[in-house]
Amino acid sequence: MKLDEIINKNYLKLNDSDLYILKYIMNNKKECVDLKINDLASKCNVSRTTILRFAQKLGFRGYSEFKAFLKWDIEGKKNIESRPVEKFYFDIQETLKSMQQKNFAEICKLIYNAERVFVYGTGIAQALVAREMRRQFLSLQKCFYEIEGDTELKMISPSFTPKDIIIIVTLSGSREYLIDLVKELNSKGIEYIAITKINNNEVAIRTKNNIYVSTSIIELGNGNEYESMVLFSIAVEILFREYIAFLRSREK
Repeated sequence: MKLDEIINKNYLKLNDSDLYILKYIMNNKKECVDLKINDLASKCNVSRTTILRFAQKLGFRGYSEFKAFLKWDIEGKKNIESRPVEKFYFDIQETLKSMQQKNFAEICKLIYNAERVFVYGTGIAQALVAREMRRQFLSLQKCFYEIEGDTELKMISPSFTPKDIIIIVTLSGSREYLIDLVKELNSKGIEYIAITKINNNEVAIRTKNNIYVSTSIIELGNGNEYESMVLFSIAVEILFREYIAFLRSREK
């Protein structure tokens, strides 16, 4: 499990002091690997005990274990940073590992029991993934309503009820209107499924129904970057096959 995934899983446990510590660490990872607990506490203007509790809220036994994990997380990324092909292999392995460790039963149950299933992709590539998902599930006589664009999303979202399920395919989960939407869904008790990149984003942290994809940014030079969406399609394919297995288990 990556550090970002651990943070997402435990984000709602964190108070304002914890979030300040987290922000400092995420902005200064390499420095923090070598900081003793008292040094980090001093830089964040908090007590040693606050740092310890922060680490424990993330599921670590103490600060030393957290720091060791942080170092491992940094080293794993650094070793493949300059090799684009190895980067892609790494992303494939991390995505498949995340899929294999995940229990899809609850997500499949939500889809099965929903009166309506809406699927929305935030960009062109994400929308293509959403469209393919709709096509796949239609072959199982499960109709997905594809929402095309943020204008359509804003028009239809007031009609969402707790009997519906919304599937959101997003790379960063950082768009303001999307964050407002998931907050509204939470307040109304409406479940949603987030298919998103493994990073610290609000769309992912506000639901327990996450499907994480590992993607790396490749620097192309001249200020240009590339980030593949291929593994989102693989994640959706795995979800589809998990749903087939779920249906077969119900027939036994």
